[in-house]
Amino acid sequence: MTHSPPRDALERWVTGERVMPLPGRSITGVPAISFEFFPPKTPALEAQLWACVERLATLQPRFVSVTYGAGGSTQERTHATVVRLVQETKLVPAAHLTCVGATREEVDEVARRYWEAGVRHIVALRGDAPAGQTYTPHPGGYAYAADLVAGLKRVADFEITVAAYPEVHPQAVSEAADLDNLKRKLDAGATRAITQVFFENTTFLRFLDKAVAAGITAPIVPGIMPVSNFVQAAKFCTGCGTSVPDWMADLFDGLEDDAETRRMVAAATAAEQVRFLQANGVDEFHFYTLNRPDLVYAIARILGVKPAAV
Repeated sequence: MTHSPPRDALERWVTGERVMPLPGRSITGVPAISFEFFPPKTPALEAQLWACVERLATLQPRFVSVTYGAGGSTQERTHATVVRLVQETKLVPAAHLTCVGATREEVDEVARRYWEAGVRHIVALRGDAPAGQTYTPHPGGYAYAADLVAGLKRVADFEITVAAYPEVHPQAVSEAADLDNLKRKLDAGATRAITQVFFENTTFLRFLDKAVAAGITAPIVPGIMPVSNFVQAAKFCTGCGTSVPDWMADLFDGLEDDAETRRMVAAATAAEQVRFLQANGVDEFHFYTLNRPDLVYAIARILGVKPAAV
């Protein structure tokens, strides 16, 4: 007995656009990767963080960044985490540093402490005000990220990464103004930008076109966040101006009590995203790990990134 494909499938094959497969890793190569961690608040979360560090360190990331809470709320925990990374691992840590709630002298002193501890990479951000407040520059501080970048370069010859916003910063007056601000940060001495999370690849690729048109030539690295808890991710995205597409909501619909399936859906979705970007020439990715390594580790393997040989 033979099987005949439905007529509509044959018609689509004959008349439709032919889609070629994604290029193999032998063509695209193995991309550079980096990871973001956040400083722990409790002993249990500290153990989780260092288990995450231990697992992902085997993938030899270009660097790992450690976040800084809104209003500078985790300054000491961030510093302690970064210094421990320097002292106890072979990883290259990048410390987040913001303009919020501090004078220039205080920020400069934090930067000097990092330099003296062996930290050579800073992620320079304007930063967010504490919850419920509106950002206002400190009277004696760095007003914006471009000012912070310039100040850090006066302190020491840091490598500096800044933030980029494919969907425009929520407080930017316009898309053009947001791109102009990104260019000022890079012109002030930053060497790369990492994007806020996004889920539609066309959003990122169009942003690259606009950046080039604005005269930006520095690398812009896509920030990738694997989503396994959709409700939590949607809430986070609402606060940072990231659109959550309907197709993603549909993927996770009805999986609230099925953590294992959520993880599989998350891995497949993020892997599809990064492979498409890689096929379009993207050769570096920054992963927001949420201090949970398994999804990121699996996606890195799909990209061809393997653990270092022992």
